[in-house]
Amino acid sequence: MPSTVDRRGFLRAAATGTAALGLSGSLASCGSDQESATVTLTWWDYFTLENFQEGMTALIQDIEENVPGVKISRRTFPFADLDRQITLGAVSGDLPDIAIVDNVAMNTLGGSDLLADLTDKVEEWGQADQYYKGPWDGCQVEGKTLGIPNNANCLALYYNTDMLRSAGVEPPTTWDELADAAQRLTSGNRFGLAMSAIKTEEGVFQFLPFLWQAGGDLDTFATHGATALSFLDDLVAKGSLSEQCVGWNQQDANARFLNQRAAMQINGPWQIPTLKQANLEWEVVALPRDKTAATCLGGENWVVMASSDHQDKAWEVLRYTQRPSVLLPYLVAFGNLPARKDLADQGPWASDPALRLFLSQLPIARPRQYGPGYADASQAIAEAEQAVLTDSATPGAAARTAAAEIDKALERR
Repeated sequence: MPSTVDRRGFLRAAATGTAALGLSGSLASCGSDQESATVTLTWWDYFTLENFQEGMTALIQDIEENVPGVKISRRTFPFADLDRQITLGAVSGDLPDIAIVDNVAMNTLGGSDLLADLTDKVEEWGQADQYYKGPWDGCQVEGKTLGIPNNANCLALYYNTDMLRSAGVEPPTTWDELADAAQRLTSGNRFGLAMSAIKTEEGVFQFLPFLWQAGGDLDTFATHGATALSFLDDLVAKGSLSEQCVGWNQQDANARFLNQRAAMQINGPWQIPTLKQANLEWEVVALPRDKTAATCLGGENWVVMASSDHQDKAWEVLRYTQRPSVLLPYLVAFGNLPARKDLADQGPWASDPALRLFLSQLPIARPRQYGPGYADASQAIAEAEQAVLTDSATPGAAARTAAAEIDKALERR
């Protein structure tokens, strides 16, 4: 099991370091003569799970204590509901000042005039070149900077070391090895593999690496999508992957792994803090490959709403969150990776084997950059996976049906 990082101790140490550094740097320009009144900024995100609350509470407290004249009013939504709430808010007028959105949401939100243009502020800030290309590009829409990366992450394969050792199984590196390992590790009420195939973007996030590993992309879904769907369908048919995965989100998959009802799971680095607290021996490796290696780029972006009356103050908050003394403990608490290159050797990911593995996969992590029609394409993929894994359609038929809808969606680029 990777060496343990004490989250609470890390947060306490980082907070102490922040106080010692003082605020004479970049926030000096925000002096009390700029805004004497306290502004309450509304903030929306989808981090509803208990394991995220300590880190988020610490971040908000840090902001309120150190960004002059700011109070935060936070509201959370389920992951699948946040984009819809923002869209509804555009009609009702109920929108936040700041939001943390899934980076894939930039496909739709970016072209809707809902997001404030931060281009000039970012240029004056002068730190755009400190970010990895993929996360930063995900904030660019039609030549404008409409957000800044909150974090970066990707998917990898966790495995229970005791279970693999007892079964004489090596960590799989290819699809064939994954199928064989999952079957050999399935026993009684324990499945060889757990993953999310839920009918939301969360499930699509976990499916897309299989499509890319098969050598395809959205524009070849009829063929390569069928290959990926067939592989997963075979895992379910052999009992290596529970058919209930069609209702699991990524937290559900992690719960099966924690309860030792799955010997392996596909998941992200945000699960690491919880796994390190469990009485469980585990390690993590890159996702097994087929024709090529691939994983999916995840993470969130900070955005400011164009409707906000406090865009300058909201930008001060975003800028403050990017200080290393603030960003490092936040990322550690969430089990996420830095989107900033200049933090690659400063945090626990520089020495922690599990975090280092995820960081090493960022160069092959692919963004879901498909334009305004991506939501419809994603829905078609989710429906195809559901149909196949519930025996409602064959992989070939489901892939052809989805491909027709995907092609229509991609035409809207």
